[in-house]
Amino acid sequence: MRALWAVVPVVVAVAPLPSQRPGLPHADRVRIAEAFRLAARIQDRVWPHWSDAAFALLLVTDSLEFLVRHPNPSDDFQPLGRDSLLESDVFVRRRMFAPDLLATFPAAGAVPTIVIGQPGKTGKPSTEWVLTVLHEHFHQLQYSRPGYYAGVDSLHLSHGDHTGMWMLNYPFPYDSAPIATRFGALARVLARTVGLGGDHSPAAATLAAYAAARAALEQALSPDDDRYLSFQLWQEGVARYLEYRVAAMAAREYTPTPAFRALPDYADFAGVAERLRRDLLRELESADLAKDRRVAFYPMGAATALLLDAAAPQWKARYFTRMFTLDSLFGRQP
Repeated sequence: MRALWAVVPVVVAVAPLPSQRPGLPHADRVRIAEAFRLAARIQDRVWPHWSDAAFALLLVTDSLEFLVRHPNPSDDFQPLGRDSLLESDVFVRRRMFAPDLLATFPAAGAVPTIVIGQPGKTGKPSTEWVLTVLHEHFHQLQYSRPGYYAGVDSLHLSHGDHTGMWMLNYPFPYDSAPIATRFGALARVLARTVGLGGDHSPAAATLAAYAAARAALEQALSPDDDRYLSFQLWQEGVARYLEYRVAAMAAREYTPTPAFRALPDYADFAGVAERLRRDLLRELESADLAKDRRVAFYPMGAATALLLDAAAPQWKARYFTRMFTLDSLFGRQP
């Protein structure tokens, strides 16, 4: 799940549109509609004002790309008419992006758009696929906030790279043994919170251990490296956290449609939420910075958000007032 806006992934496909009018596959319509329906039911209770973000989505299939909920598609799209299930006009063009892509960037005009392949290509069964769409939809909220792009520039981490690829390729010291040791120590402290489910008030000793481990890691990093870590925890880690929170709330308060439950790879939200929690715990307990590289930041950021839920329940209201760091939400100076 990559958050990109200035990057155009490698163009792969190129077959012309078929002469017969193409249609969005039924199972994909059901999954997309479920993501929209789930978001409409619970997104603003999971995160304040989440519904303010545009929800444009580009589905990449083997030969075609289908665009929904986009206000102004680029000229290379052809209209297919309005889809009553999706409550949106649908547009199509021949495939340009890799069918396993999971990203958010302006793929069809100026609007940040979720670009996602089908479950078989992305490795995401239907329920997890829907949660991934919500993960990417949170990136749409992040990008829509005033000052986001100027703020990213002010981090001074691109080192002349104007494509946005620095977010993926920044030379973080993943192979440094001292940094990996301190990173692992912080991950293990955060694992305690995940082990409790993230809903219990943390003991003072846990918060003290977190603060000490985070400070030790910060001291081992250069200022640029720590800003990059903080940025990734803030952006990708919190989006990962929301996958779990959406699944947990859906398990309690949301009833999937019969059409979605009828999909052959459907799994109930309660089971998926528990699996996401176990995966998060496992990733923290076995944190391997040299092996996992940037992906190791996702569970750490998600667990930090869970700790904030318990220690500072109003943190979401302040998340966008001090962008690109979670540290200040614990009362620490960024």
